[in-house]
Formats: sequence, structure tokens, C-alpha cells
Amino acid sequence: MSKRWLFLSAAAVLIVVSLALVLLPGDKNDEEVKTEAGHAATASAANSPSATGTSAASASPSAHATGASEKPSATQPARPTATPSATKARQQAAGTASLAGRIRPGVTYRGVATFYDADGGGACLYDPGDDVLTGAMNTTDYESSKACGAYVLVHAAGGATVTVRITNECPGDCAPGQIDLSAQAFAKLASPSAGRIPITWNLVSPSTSDTISIRYKTGSSRYWCGIQAIGHRNPLARLEVLAGGTWRQLPRASYNYFLSESGSGCGGAIRLTDIYGEQLTVPALAVRPDVVQPTRLQFAKH
Repeated sequence: MSKRWLFLSAAAVLIVVSLALVLLPGDKNDEEVKTEAGHAATASAANSPSATGTSAASASPSAHATGASEKPSATQPARPTATPSATKARQQAAGTASLAGRIRPGVTYRGVATFYDADGGGACLYDPGDDVLTGAMNTTDYESSKACGAYVLVHAAGGATVTVRITNECPGDCAPGQIDLSAQAFAKLASPSAGRIPITWNLVSPSTSDTISIRYKTGSSRYWCGIQAIGHRNPLARLEVLAGGTWRQLPRASYNYFLSESGSGCGGAIRLTDIYGEQLTVPALAVRPDVVQPTRLQFAKH
């Protein structure tokens, strides 16, 4: 056999072996291997919790938040929505807080008590009367007459207490927290010889059989009027008059009258609101200056 024939035979064997290796089952070409490697990497990332969280957060935070609020996941229960009554309660609490002035329900104040010869009259322009358990509030807590008519329970260090109605302002040397009591009220806390004692005090809503009265100020007419509410159980937050079918809130003077400078609403219906948000409507009353006109209305006890 010639050398040429041997060379050709060997080449043929090599070709057959190469073809067999390429066509063996289970082997894949380079493109298929790359494709599957990519799918495997993707699947691995998808099955990783940290990768999922990072991806969702970095891709679109706002979209992720919206989806969470609209459709909670199995691991995060849905947030309960507020019921109408709960929403209403929150709105009422917020309104109450804004209606109260410096003297607020549920707050204890500290100061000192002094006394003077009081007759129930004073800066609030209430008439002197038989009620001897009254007090003059310091200018800061008087708050331009917002304290007028408020009932406060005063506590002495020894445990004695007395409830007084604020009818006057104590200007000058009276510091925040101080109440200048009537002599009779002070005597229920300590001996008059003490002259000045430390106290704490808080707002109260007492039991009463009295109802609210309305008084137009001297000089009032349908062109200008001042209106005062007397005998309200709780501090008064607003006084409104009905004018042209609309309730109009009147500004309050430091002498405890609500003023309608233009006469708007004078002689019409009156709406009273206390610091707890309760509203009472007084039917139209004639403008009768300096005459106390009773109503059948009173705020609820708290």
C-alpha cells in the first residue's frame, strides 16, 4: 500500500471522529449555552428577596408605594380606613382645641391667690349681685375677656377648694396664673391674714339651673350694637348674628361685648358657641339697650 493511500485513510478517520463528537446528544453550541446562562442569572435574581426589594425600590419608588396602598401584600395586612364617626371625632377635637383660649379643659394651672372686696361686677361688665364667690383673672389669662364667665376650681396647698366665676380682670401686678379672689372665696382656702397663698386651678363645667340671658349694650340700635351673653355654663368662644341669611361672627371687645359696628344682624337671631363646640341658637330679640332678656337655653355640662 502506497504512502498516499495511508494518508488519505487517516484523514478520513479523523473527519468521521470529529463529526461524531459534534453530533453527540446533550451537547449544545455556544449560542445556546450563553442564552441559558442568561436565563439562569435572571431566575436567580428573581428568587432573591433582597434583589427583588432593591429592584422595586430603585426602579420606581412612587409606583411601588401606590401599589402597596391599593393592594396590600400577603405579608402586610391592609390598613383599616377611618370610619366616618372616627373622622368626625377627630375634626371635633381639633375644633375644640382651636375654640378654647389660654384656659383649656383638662389643664391644671399654677399661681397665687390674693383677695379684694368684690361685688360680682368688674371688667366683664356683669351686674353686681349676690354671688360672692367670684374672681378677677390676671391680664394674661383674662385674654381680652375670653375668661369672662368661666368657672374655675381653685385648690389650696392644704387641700381646701372653692369654685369661683370669673367676673373681672386683675391688671398690673397680677402674674400669669394668679387669681384675685373675692374676700369670701379666699376665706374658704385660708385665713385672710395669709394675704397671698400658692394655688392650682382648673376649668370646670358646673351644675346649674340657670339659663343664658342676652343683653344689648347701652346705645345699641339697628345701626350699631353690642351684644353680651350672661350666665353661660362654659366659656363662650363665639357669638354670631344672622344677617342676610348668613351667620356673621362678631369681634369681642375687652369689656365682654360682641360688636356689630355696621349694625349688621342687630335684632336678629344669635348663635352662641362654647369652647366645646356646642352651638345654641337664640331666636331674634328686640334691640332693647341695657335690658337683660332671658332665654331657655344652656350649654351641656362637661
